[in-house]
Amino acid sequence: MQVDFYQLTRDPAEKVLPFIAQRVLDDKGRLLIVSDDSAQLDAISLALWTSRADSFLAHARSGQADDALQPILLSDKTDASNGARFLAIADGNWRMVEHDFDRVFYLFPPNKTDNARAAWRTLGVGVDRRYWKQDGGKWMQGP
Repeated sequence: MQVDFYQLTRDPAEKVLPFIAQRVLDDKGRLLIVSDDSAQLDAISLALWTSRADSFLAHARSGQADDALQPILLSDKTDASNGARFLAIADGNWRMVEHDFDRVFYLFPPNKTDNARAAWRTLGVGVDRRYWKQDGGKWMQGP
């Protein structure tokens, strides 16, 4: 499993996730986006509908439609009932990932840096960890 730590210093998760989601879908993948904050999930949902003028990213909230059919599923749990192999943790609160995801995108704002450090340390052997930070409008891989 690969875990990418994205430190959000410029943009909030709802601005970053449509780009991640589009890349996952372009590779024929499915994505589960998790947050304990219902208002944040609402903002992410809106962003997935409106981030591009020429299209939208089809998605649903867990339990509101046929979860198994959703290419992108928004939830407060890490249960990938849509068969997702990609997980985005949007609220900065690390969760132990029980599902066997291929890749986890862990997005955290500066006030959740301690959570990210603790998560980095607790990840076991066989987990490829990468750290990304915003530098202007680009993402740069850190040390």
